[in-house]
Amino acid sequence: MTRKQKKPIIVENVEITGMADKGRGIGRDAGGRVIFSEHVAPGDVVDVHVTKKKPEYVDGYAIHYHRLSPDRVEPFCEHFTLCGGCRWQHLSYEAQVRHKEQVVVDAIRRIGRIREGEFLPIVPCEESVYYRNKLEYAFSNKTWITKAEIEAGVSNRQNVLGFHRPGAFDKIVDIKHCYLQADPSNELRLVVKAVADEMGLTYYDLITNEGFMRHILIRLTTLGELMLIVSFHKNAPKIIKQFLDTVIERMPQITCLFYCINPKLNDYVGDLEMINYHGKAFIEEQLGHVRFKIGPKSFFQTNSKQAKVLYDKVVEFAGLTGNENVYDLYTGVGSIALYVAKYCKQVVGIEEVPEAIVDAKENARMNGTENCVFYAGDVKNILTAEFAELHGKPDLVITDPPRAGMHGAVVAMFLDLEAPKIVYVSCNPSTQARDLSLLSEKYRLVKIQPVDMFPHTHHVETVALLELKVGLGS
Repeated sequence: MTRKQKKPIIVENVEITGMADKGRGIGRDAGGRVIFSEHVAPGDVVDVHVTKKKPEYVDGYAIHYHRLSPDRVEPFCEHFTLCGGCRWQHLSYEAQVRHKEQVVVDAIRRIGRIREGEFLPIVPCEESVYYRNKLEYAFSNKTWITKAEIEAGVSNRQNVLGFHRPGAFDKIVDIKHCYLQADPSNELRLVVKAVADEMGLTYYDLITNEGFMRHILIRLTTLGELMLIVSFHKNAPKIIKQFLDTVIERMPQITCLFYCINPKLNDYVGDLEMINYHGKAFIEEQLGHVRFKIGPKSFFQTNSKQAKVLYDKVVEFAGLTGNENVYDLYTGVGSIALYVAKYCKQVVGIEEVPEAIVDAKENARMNGTENCVFYAGDVKNILTAEFAELHGKPDLVITDPPRAGMHGAVVAMFLDLEAPKIVYVSCNPSTQARDLSLLSEKYRLVKIQPVDMFPHTHHVETVALLELKVGLGS
């Protein structure tokens, strides 16, 4: 006895009025219920196939278009809709930044319930393609194929090197050309795949945990330095040597090459030994007046040119005079700390990842910066009253937390410290709005500046300036 299939739920004639979290379009049905939909643009009128139904909203995807948005453009990448990387390619760039700006305003007003402060216009990215300095690709013995290819009898048993298909963890979209990273990135990826194929090396199978080739990471700086990291599933020294030597021979512009052995069931390599096979142990990047060493495990802003724009906004909002004591929380490799160091008396940085603090100290040494102090550990555990007593009360706190925002204990400590100014850098307007709402007990929002770091995606960075309310503080 076969189970009777449920009749699909279709919501008709939904006008898409804006963009929501994760790049989905948002509209309402005739009854006012919120509709989230994939594959749409603001201005489209569509019928939506419902995949998730809740009392207050439904999720789905467009199956019929009654009207197309005037903001639509032809996507430039052949992999659009497949790899999931640049999900806003069908929108003009002018429309993208307009909607990102509105996302920030909506988050601060609706989630943070903050009405004060100046909402500055978004700073667009001058280069909307080839802007990333880091890309990661996975090997797989299964490729993602379309419904039409399945019906035509095309097999997915093919060796591919590319990006994970959203919703299909064991299948990879084979990438022919990626517009996210400049030359020689595409050439290097194709060379790596060609050498692996010529040597008859097996590609990884996520289901069976078998296969030799697993993963590569490419870093490229504005100074032209190129890093390649190759992840192998098992250690086979002779094969690895032959493979890497051939890649280096064909790509002599590689500045440094690392490899690691990853027998685990996940692609994370941060806990693995990185073996420096060729070249120096790092590449270098320049942001304004600061030079950085970037190692195989270093965290660094993935859009170097726009990171400078972001950091310049931090300096502008901070309004430093040279006498300030500054705390830089979630400091990473000390990029913001080192960028503002020349404008203040002292910077104290805190970062959870120990390797990042090693990099921060080395970058301070390389730049001759002597007024930065760095600590490794969880911010919520290190930022205490005793810590503030040891290092002095901050005149300014700069915070750049992960997407989840700040821990409640950190927010509470901010309220106890009563620093005159806070500059809050965020990659998630929703969690930033939540934190600003909590901080509004003692702080007012002066202004907030969106900065587009990642064209053709829904992601947006923001820089917010907060000042202690009049009558508070010592």
